[in-house]
Amino acid sequence: MKTIAIDAMGGENAPEAIVQAVLQAKAELKNTRFILFGDEEKITNLIGQDKERIAIVATTQVIKDEDEPVKAIRTMKDSSLVVAAQYVKQKKADALLSLGNTGSILACGIFIIGRIKGVARPGFMPTLPVKNSDDGFNMIDVGANAKSRPEYLLDWAKMAAYYAEKIRGVKNPKVALLNNGAESDKGDDLHQQAYELLRKSNLNFIGNIEGNELLDGKADVVATDGFTGNAVLKNIEGTSSVLIHLLKDSLLNNGPITKIGALMIKGALKGLISKFDVDKYGGAVLLGADAPIVKTHGRSDKRAVYYTIKQIDKILSEKIIDQFRQEFNHKK
Repeated sequence: MKTIAIDAMGGENAPEAIVQAVLQAKAELKNTRFILFGDEEKITNLIGQDKERIAIVATTQVIKDEDEPVKAIRTMKDSSLVVAAQYVKQKKADALLSLGNTGSILACGIFIIGRIKGVARPGFMPTLPVKNSDDGFNMIDVGANAKSRPEYLLDWAKMAAYYAEKIRGVKNPKVALLNNGAESDKGDDLHQQAYELLRKSNLNFIGNIEGNELLDGKADVVATDGFTGNAVLKNIEGTSSVLIHLLKDSLLNNGPITKIGALMIKGALKGLISKFDVDKYGGAVLLGADAPIVKTHGRSDKRAVYYTIKQIDKILSEKIIDQFRQEFNHKK
């Protein structure tokens, strides 16, 4: 039986959206149990009578977005996030899910659960959309590390490629390095050295990729330093949101003829919006931690949390953490 520890108090829609998602996922995942951490009365009222394979651990504190991450996990010992992380550390649960403070989730991963021996730095990895398929691509790191080294990018690429193969079903995933040009000598020392490490690895490395090519689907995995990755991720999210908003506004607020046209292309518009439906990919995985740790957006609703639970269940089923331990434990 797999067990997922869930910070039920993280995010804007907690605990309602989280409990609703757990109840939906539980009906499908017959070999998975859930431990919810947070306000016992609120959670119990939302669960009702359906308590099979669901446990509640009462906590009295919640780490907020404005809290300083490391200080928060050290001083708020009875927070829903910290207690959930402790359960994973103590092997009372197999994985951690939270919608809360990203920095605190990262701090829990590093200082409580710990990293895989041989992995110098864990990295955050989401799955993002591409224009020519529903498969998307993985990008790592998107903000766990402000400073990076070439060997970090190699480690992240290896883990992300394995994830793409086992979780997303991509055979021999194409790996690229995000850079400011396609040529092998582009970029600063970090990117040039990372390029050489990736080129010499056993990965299916296809070279550099520029920012304007990310959504073309040329690569299944994109390695990048955490600072650049975070900036690019926010740009993709912001641009997608603005474009969809402008499209809807143009079609619905420009007179009756435009509205008739909108009805005629309704099916195509749904397909377009579906392409940028990041909820179906689940959350961002902290690859390199010694257990599956997944962060989903703070604004996530029931649907997004549901898909993230299914994502975690598959990660556990495929035992990818065991594979990472075998790959990296021999490194000094």
